[in-house]
Order: sequence, then structure tokens, then C-alpha cells
Amino acid sequence: MAPKGVKVIASNRRARHDYLVLDTIECGLVLAGSEVKSLRDAKVQLGDAYARVERGELWLHSMHIAAYEHASGFGAHEADRPRKLLAHRGEIDRLGARVAQDHLTLIPLALYFKEGRAKVELALAKGRKSHDRRQDMAKRDADREMQRALADNRRGK
Repeated sequence: MAPKGVKVIASNRRARHDYLVLDTIECGLVLAGSEVKSLRDAKVQLGDAYARVERGELWLHSMHIAAYEHASGFGAHEADRPRKLLAHRGEIDRLGARVAQDHLTLIPLALYFKEGRAKVELALAKGRKSHDRRQDMAKRDADREMQRALADNRRGK
């Protein structure tokens, strides 16, 4: 999840269910003025978004930022355009190499404001198969039952 002391705008809750998160990185976003205004109103969708390393740069695709209602014409922005992510060169190279070598995916987990700047928490993830999800759900249920049994035992039931 996003670091403490930040204002979370949007989170991709489905990502941790569909993907196994291996590593996370915090990146800045290059945005237009009307996009920042829409983010402050929390009019953003991360559901289908993903990131790619293209020509040595990190780009976020398919993130929908709704048009700001008071911006029109010249001040408006395109809702689904690719947005450039800001990260250190070494991090970009490392992520690009791991994605290419291990067939991994870069997905955004959360979008938030940190010290007045828009940040995205990007995850290096591997897609889960349906049987992996079922195993995780069974393990989670078993752990929950064990915790309940221990709590009942402590209470003397």
C-alpha cells in the first residue's frame, strides 16, 4: 500500500488478487494542469492500467483521468493518453530487464499525493493462474479458522 502520511487518490485493489507482487517502486507522474485538478477530485481509474519501458523511458498506459469540468478547449487534456513516469535511470533499466527476462508485468497499485506531488506505486508482478488464487483463498480461510479456534480456546469456550 501507499506510504503513511499521504493522501491516497485511487488504489488498484484487484491487482493483489490477480497478480503476485514481487517488488514495488514509487514513481512521479508527468501531468497537465487539468489532470492534477481531476486527481484532486479523485476522478481517476487504475483498473486496466499498466506500465511499459519504451525507448529507455517508463510510460503508464490505460489510466483514465476524467476531464476537469472547468477546463475546456486549450486547457483540457486527453483522458486516456499515455503518461510518462519519473524514475531513476538505474531503476528503469533494472525494471526493463526483469520484465523482458522473466516475463513480468508492471502494474500500478496506488495513486497518491505525497508532499503536493502526484506519485504512483508501481509493482513488478507476475500473473496468477486460477488454481494459484484458489490455493491462496484456501490458505487464508485455514489461517482464519485457526485464529478463531485459538481465540475461542483463550476465552475458554
